[in-house]
Amino acid sequence: MSLYRDFATQEEIDAVYNPGATAADPEAAIAGWALRSAAAMAELDARLGVRFGPTRAEYCDVYPAGAGAPVHLFIHGGYWRRFSARDHAFLARPLVAAGITTVVMNYALCPAVDLDEIVRQVRAAIAWCHGAAASFDADPARLTVSGHSAGGHLVAMALATDWRGDYDLPAELIKGAAAISGVYDLGFLPWCYVQPKVQARWDQIERLSPIRHLPRAAPPLLVAVGGNETSEFVRQSRDFHAAWRQAGLAGELLELAGADHFSILDAIEQPASPLHAALVRLAHSR
Repeated sequence: MSLYRDFATQEEIDAVYNPGATAADPEAAIAGWALRSAAAMAELDARLGVRFGPTRAEYCDVYPAGAGAPVHLFIHGGYWRRFSARDHAFLARPLVAAGITTVVMNYALCPAVDLDEIVRQVRAAIAWCHGAAASFDADPARLTVSGHSAGGHLVAMALATDWRGDYDLPAELIKGAAAISGVYDLGFLPWCYVQPKVQARWDQIERLSPIRHLPRAAPPLLVAVGGNETSEFVRQSRDFHAAWRQAGLAGELLELAGADHFSILDAIEQPASPLHAALVRLAHSR
């Protein structure tokens, strides 16, 4: 008897859904993020803690790139239960250098809130970013989004939003998106080590699995994954991209050779990297 796909035990599922299982040194990578983020917040024009919602967790850190710049919102990962916007400020440096106003959003974490609330907060932050872009001299008509790990899942959920019907905003609010090292079928969660904090219900697993609810129309989507990630992270990215294309939606799959679940973010800082180039291309496309 299998629990999820061909996996018969929690131990098997934990192994393939542990993002650190194939990484060289996850904690060293995370420590590096913290150091580089502190430097970025000190060096850049940083407008920290700009609230987009009523709770303390609902804020964005904004890093302007100049008048008329496109705006890019980044959604951090951490299996919906770890990290914050401040841990990912380092990603603003390469994007601002490329002429892209960068917004790093923060959201409340499980188990203080559930997955539905996190998805709602992400959608609220994107709507806020569109409305507030002019206040930090960015172009609201050129809004793109990206996210890493759980943030990749949240990007996919954002692309399934009825912006006109639910927010009275343009249907084509988001002009391009990148989902990096994400999970798009949440069916593994009840059997995984993260479940005690995430506490996903079966109705949420069905409703919040993006591969089960593809939009009818969406902007171009880059699905990126590291070649050194676990087999399930790679499979989820491949399957989601394939389903996305089969639905007639525009997108591409990028498998970064040699990158693991943590080092893949380093590629955004490297101008020669195809991931950096893809994000810049999305942001500057009209």
